[in-house]
Amino acid sequence: MREKREQGLGGTLGAPFAEQRAGQRAELVAVIPTLDAARDLPAVLAALEGVPVVVADGGSRDGTPALAEAAGARLVRAPRGRGVQLAAGAAAAAAAGGEWLLFLHADTVPGPGWREAAAHFMADPANAERAGYFRFALADGSAAARRLERVVAWRCRTLALPYGDQGLLIARRFYEQTGGFRPLPLMEDVELVRRIGRRRLVALDAAFVTSAARWQAEGWMKRSARNLACLGLWWLGVPEERIARIYRPREKRGP
Repeated sequence: MREKREQGLGGTLGAPFAEQRAGQRAELVAVIPTLDAARDLPAVLAALEGVPVVVADGGSRDGTPALAEAAGARLVRAPRGRGVQLAAGAAAAAAAGGEWLLFLHADTVPGPGWREAAAHFMADPANAERAGYFRFALADGSAAARRLERVVAWRCRTLALPYGDQGLLIARRFYEQTGGFRPLPLMEDVELVRRIGRRRLVALDAAFVTSAARWQAEGWMKRSARNLACLGLWWLGVPEERIARIYRPREKRGP
């Protein structure tokens, strides 16, 4: 097991933070914002085995911080909000020497082939000023899930708008050049990829599988309509704070 983790992604990754020697640099560091994510986070960390992980927690009360540290992740505490948490996690990853950053959500599990796709992207010098994103997939076998996956594929292809639940793989220097994540309560992923721009976004040939719990609980059409409405309001310039109240009107917790 130790040998497997040291080899990491095509032999380019360091060990998890708990096993890294002082001064050791890691080529890739994953950054995960969390808030009461104890149910989903273990599967994500298992899929990232061998990759140093920074968990940026926004005030969990369900044991998420202890779980992350026990798994060997570096814990960063930040004010609630994905934009703030992601920025704090990126700063910690940069301080640890990460040359590449992989941002993903706590309920999104990297699927088969992601390591090979990431390694291929990182190995190409032309991608030093590009960002890669993965194919959206849902952990649900229904026809409604497949339809939503096709809609997301169309959105990425036509509008060049991958969301945070598809992961974002980006060189640290390029991330810093773009200005990184801004302290927004919502739409931090859309805002960043718009600054990156269509010509510098690359679709990677592997899926990131997201929990379908929110769609299952609220209803596929209702949840999708809410997401689309929030995106439209953002394009119209409505403040993110107001959009956040529409996005999660009854949710008291969860980024």
